[in-house]
Amino acid sequence: MTSVQPRRVTRFVATRLLSSAVVLLGVLVVVFTLVHLVPGDPVRLALGTRYTPEAYEALRAASGLDRPLYEQFGTYLLNAITGNLGVSFRNGEPVTATLMSRLPATVSLALFGVVVALVIAVPAGIWSALREGRVSDIIVRTSSQFGVSIPDFWLGMILISVFSVTLGLLPASGYTPLTEDPLDWLRHVALPGLTVGLVAGAIMTRYIRAAVLEIASSGYVRTAVSKGLAPRTITFGHIVRGALVPVLTIAGIQLATILGGVVVVEVVFAWPGLGRLVYDAVAARDYPLIQGAILLIAVMFILVNLLVDILYAVVDPRIRVS
Repeated sequence: MTSVQPRRVTRFVATRLLSSAVVLLGVLVVVFTLVHLVPGDPVRLALGTRYTPEAYEALRAASGLDRPLYEQFGTYLLNAITGNLGVSFRNGEPVTATLMSRLPATVSLALFGVVVALVIAVPAGIWSALREGRVSDIIVRTSSQFGVSIPDFWLGMILISVFSVTLGLLPASGYTPLTEDPLDWLRHVALPGLTVGLVAGAIMTRYIRAAVLEIASSGYVRTAVSKGLAPRTITFGHIVRGALVPVLTIAGIQLATILGGVVVVEVVFAWPGLGRLVYDAVAARDYPLIQGAILLIAVMFILVNLLVDILYAVVDPRIRVS
């Protein structure tokens, strides 16, 4: 048994990686096609007032846009495999370096936001489900509905007004890397992290409540109750553990969504993340930067989904890796 399980896990991970590679190839094809279908000439836009026919032709040749589309895609695919995502049209900097400079801000914001969401959603969802129909359940459901409905930019502006303008406790914008000054990073990430965390927490609370209600009404929980097991054992040993898979699912979705870039929140708090970078790149029709950013976001989505799939088999023995 001990020799079979590692092989199953290896085969499971290899299968997921292969399917992820196929998905990633599809993403590359779709993004490459859509970007080139967008109206406008990126070379002309990049040159701006420096436009001359000679400079135009030179930049088109340097960027490979004068070649057929299939050659452009083949070159882009080979370069992407080696990590060479080209050079930005706007500033001439390597796309890979630009993305890597923005990635820590996005990852730190995403992790902080998901932790805030879990701290809110897990106890609130469980508490609400176990007291279905009572006043506490109504309060949790009403609060989560309000959190789902409120626009994140409006919530961000309220937090800025209260904690920055009125109380002067936290900065309204800016970013400090975690490795440079952890305390200053915490002060700067608090408001944008609370904004995305509160919204994500409201969404997750509803999912967790529904999952706990479904597990609580299942047959094996009724059997545990009929056997006279302690309520605490039933709640945490059967109901909560059975609801872990839905919790992992929604937590993974929210983490991947935030990693993909919360554009509005990043703009409100001047947060230098991937979402704001993609927004600026689209506005400038910076093809290499758009393609590189979407590729990185797709890779992060795939990695999060792979991690969630593996955790499924860890938390639920009914799920077999095969």
